[in-house]
Amino acid sequence: MAKNFLKEFKEFAIRGNVLDLAVGVVVGTAFGKIVSSLVADIITPLISLTTGAVDFKHLSLPLREAAGGVSAVTINYGAFLQTIFDFLIIAFSIFIALRFLNALRRKLEKEIKAEGVIVKSHTDKVLEEIRDLLKERKS
Repeated sequence: MAKNFLKEFKEFAIRGNVLDLAVGVVVGTAFGKIVSSLVADIITPLISLTTGAVDFKHLSLPLREAAGGVSAVTINYGAFLQTIFDFLIIAFSIFIALRFLNALRRKLEKEIKAEGVIVKSHTDKVLEEIRDLLKERKS
C-alpha cells in the first residue's frame, strides 16, 4: 500500500501542471518583491513630492475622546485611504509590467511566424495525444 501511495505521489509531483504551478509561485513571489520595491522606493517618494505626505495612516476622525480608563474611539479613514492608494499603485505597476511583457511576447510570436517555425502549445500536444489514443482504440 505504501509503495502504491509513493508511486501515485511521484506521478502527481512530476506532472507538468504541478511543476508549472511551483515555478509560477516562485516567480510570482519574486515579482511581488519587485513591485513592492517599485512602489515603496520609487513611486511613493515621487508622489510624496507632490502631496507633501507619504503616509495617510495617521488620518482619523475622533468619535469619542479618551476619558478615564476608556480609550478613544476613532474612524481611521487614513488607513483605509492608504490601503486603496497602495492597491491602485500596485495594480497600475502590474498593468504596466504585463503590458510590457505582452508586447515582448507579441514581438517574439511575430518573429517565430516570420521564420516559419511552428511552436505547439501544451494544449495542442495533449489534444494530439488524445487523438492518437482514440485512433489506437478504434484499431
